[in-house]
Amino acid sequence: MRLLLMADTHVPKRARDLPALLWQEVERADVVIHAGDWVDEGLLDELAARATHLVACWGNNDGPELRSPLPERADVTLDGLRVTVVHETGSASGREARMAQQYPGTDVLVFGHSHIPWDTTARTGLRLLNPGSPTDRRRQPFCTYMTAVTRPGILADVQQHRVEKT
Repeated sequence: MRLLLMADTHVPKRARDLPALLWQEVERADVVIHAGDWVDEGLLDELAARATHLVACWGNNDGPELRSPLPERADVTLDGLRVTVVHETGSASGREARMAQQYPGTDVLVFGHSHIPWDTTARTGLRLLNPGSPTDRRRQPFCTYMTAVTRPGILADVQQHRVEKT
């Protein structure tokens, strides 16, 4: 199963739309995961219509029109992997231990908020992934997103991708 991970799109405040490359990735993905900070419900509607399967949550910049249809925490099982999607995880310091304690039944935690790509594994085996932002690099050198592949019980081929300016 091919996964596309994104967060912190901030459309239309940071970009008018997702980059064309991301829409191509949406078409190829079996599951699209969005870890919050949509800002406008138009992107949610379009992504929900175009994605084969969308797993998403709301973020701190999302108002009532996005908090109403989206959960603060989304949980799904994909190929036997228990995946949790949240927006915020707090400080980077001690993140793995805190999240492992907070999400003991999760195999993969996808999060956003910082716009900083993150890929680590806690001592418990919990994999933590932040795809960064495809539209707002903040203090990062590039805008980013991630892809991954699942096989029964396995998360494989996790890749961070740069979004080049066009």
